[in-house]
Amino acid sequence: MIRAAVKIAYLGEHFSGSQVQPGHRTVEGDILSDLRTIMKLPDEDIGLKLASRTDRGVNSLGNVAVFNSSIDDPDILLKALNAVSKDIFYRSIAFVGGEFNPRFADVRRYRYVLPFFEMDIPSMKSCAEVFVGKHDFTRFCRPDGKSATLVIDSVDVHREGGLVVIDFSARYYLWNMIRRIVAAIASVGRGDSSVSDVKDALEGKDISFGLARPDALTLLDVFYQEVEFVSPSEDMFDKRVGEEIFRDSLRNMFFASL
Repeated sequence: MIRAAVKIAYLGEHFSGSQVQPGHRTVEGDILSDLRTIMKLPDEDIGLKLASRTDRGVNSLGNVAVFNSSIDDPDILLKALNAVSKDIFYRSIAFVGGEFNPRFADVRRYRYVLPFFEMDIPSMKSCAEVFVGKHDFTRFCRPDGKSATLVIDSVDVHREGGLVVIDFSARYYLWNMIRRIVAAIASVGRGDSSVSDVKDALEGKDISFGLARPDALTLLDVFYQEVEFVSPSEDMFDKRVGEEIFRDSLRNMFFASL
């Protein structure tokens, strides 16, 4: 048996979050099902761990799943997983030591996308800068007993056509933290709140800016300095991706005609 780390992608709309929940379809549940199918191992022998928890509706392009594998060829393992998977894409792989813990990442990058709607981008940029550095994010998370003090390395706001893209970089985040920060930035962009209001909340004043929707948030990637992930030697997603793009084109044509 070897220990494999695989970068995975999924649309959050298909799952009730990433962690296993009895009676609900989850990312972990699907991965366990895929691994059982190709390796015929019981769950306790698989030893599955994920790098990051994602809430219901949140997407991923680069979460990391770590598990024990009886298949030691990276191409064969990825091909087998993608062959049995329905809504998870197994993108790249690295073999790691038994002591490797995917939770201890060096950097996690997230992206949130908003509709533009004549927002004040310079004000949104100024608001985003408030969150960079070490802060107590008690007013910008859902408490779960962990310390609310952490460091955000960067928050970048830029416009792409009719969208506002907000990119986050940090070692880790708190529950609902990005969605609450985005709600504050969007409130400033609409003119409903000021940057001073946001600073006051960050300093402990009892102010809430709400919670941004989950499906516009994507975990872009999880980085480890000493782990190199290798992509498969062939494109394993052409047929699946082509079908999804075609289905989206049909939907876009329909709604554009209303």
